[in-house]
Amino acid sequence: MKVARFSQGDEVRFGVLDGPELVVLKGHPIVSGYEPSGERVPLKEVKLLAPSIPSKIVCVGKNYAAHIDEMGLSANAEPTLFLKPSSSIVGPGDNIFLPPQSQQVELEVELALVIGALTRNVSPEDALQHVWGFTVANDVTARDLQASDDQWARSKSFDSFCPIGPWLETEFIPEDQMIESRINGEVVQSSTIDQMIFTVPQIISYVSHNMTLLPGDVIITGTPAGITKINSGDIIECEVEGVGTLINQVA
Repeated sequence: MKVARFSQGDEVRFGVLDGPELVVLKGHPIVSGYEPSGERVPLKEVKLLAPSIPSKIVCVGKNYAAHIDEMGLSANAEPTLFLKPSSSIVGPGDNIFLPPQSQQVELEVELALVIGALTRNVSPEDALQHVWGFTVANDVTARDLQASDDQWARSKSFDSFCPIGPWLETEFIPEDQMIESRINGEVVQSSTIDQMIFTVPQIISYVSHNMTLLPGDVIITGTPAGITKINSGDIIECEVEGVGTLINQVA
């Protein structure tokens, strides 16, 4: 089931995709479930928004071996975690803005998940029960600032540096699906999510033993090799097979 957060006029609502339409839901699905309101709206008449505005975005670095190699880094025995602020989130169709502080902004396609219940100290075996759904993320990074700052906070946190969307897929099971990014139609990253060093259940469990995850929180799970500079005017497509394609333009 694909669940979209959308705006129509001044109102923000949730709906379930049904062909070219959205079945509008009552309230927030995490709180109210999937009770239809009785209204249907054409998808082409609404603006899709980021599926969640979380209390935090937890990110996993260095989770694909080929990406570790291209960065000249070494793997860690445990997942490498960092945070992005919720103010960095934009939705499908929104612009990614290049900050004047950086001359080397790059894309990073990632599988993302949204937490559906308070999550603390869960086991890998139980971890997927705490997921509301999966979506696509672009962990946009000012690579030159990442190097000059000697840590990752500023380089990952500019406004618009975390596009997510276009919706949540609630029935996705992470296995060996394709993950890919394209710039103006040209493939720059292509891998499969079974190439992750740490699996999705392992990541959720590890994060939950280090911080409490709240409903709506987002975890992004790492990027494959092929990180590439983006330039003003570029059309960026980030795709995870079975979830969807997130499209943004660089400005």
